[in-house]
Amino acid sequence: MATLRYCPACGAERFAPETAKRWRCGACAFRYYHNVATAVAVVLRVGDAVLLTERARAPQQGFLDFPGGFVDPEETLEAAAVRELEEELGLTIDGSALAYRFSLWNRYPYAEVTYPTSDVYFELALARPPALRCADDVAGAYWFASPAAIPRERLAFPAVAAAVERLAP
Repeated sequence: MATLRYCPACGAERFAPETAKRWRCGACAFRYYHNVATAVAVVLRVGDAVLLTERARAPQQGFLDFPGGFVDPEETLEAAAVRELEEELGLTIDGSALAYRFSLWNRYPYAEVTYPTSDVYFELALARPPALRCADDVAGAYWFASPAAIPRERLAFPAVAAAVERLAP
């Protein structure tokens, strides 16, 4: 957050952190709260097999992640998961088929700002691998025979590694 030098309300250069999440302008007293962003991830499974996607862009371009992304304003978690699967993989699903698994905290560094996130993991059990069309910020999609077969050194974020460990039997 070092890039926040000027108050968004009055433009003064007296904008400084008061706490880890709150900034205050010394000129006009405007307060900005850098709260946690919410993100969704979907664990697609066919039996024991798990799908991971390759990130097409920074941060962590080329590394593995679960399909998903940030929740938009006025959007439910389930609607965000459905939208992200459509955008990233061309997969259309019924949101009621999603099962909540767990949540993890994360840090998402982007454009000189590190966003604290609350990542919500859903699972979608499928009878067979669907036809996928990688798009948006996904460069590839890969099925792994089980969570144990996922290469830990290729995981994009510590939270993704923690999620994979939670999936292991």
